[in-house]
Amino acid sequence: MTKPSSHGHTQSGSEITDEVVEKLAAEAETGYDVDTLIARRGKRGRPTLGASPASVESVRLDSELRQELLKRAESEGTTTSELIREALRQYLHAA
Repeated sequence: MTKPSSHGHTQSGSEITDEVVEKLAAEAETGYDVDTLIARRGKRGRPTLGASPASVESVRLDSELRQELLKRAESEGTTTSELIREALRQYLHAA
């Protein structure tokens, strides 16, 4: 008896065997219902930061400031983005 060949693994870790490939090919040949596919897929993108979509703002940092930012974010167990948002909130509320 021959072991079914493997074609790798899915993102969830399931093995992709010849049997899985044949099943997917048969499904593709019969055609897809677009509404079902859209409903089946998960939400994409980053989680929202509030009630409305967030904007992305670019800021230039010199290498020393960037290194300080990275060290601080690591020491506080947070991201550089969250650290910048918090610093900006504090600055704007103090003004």
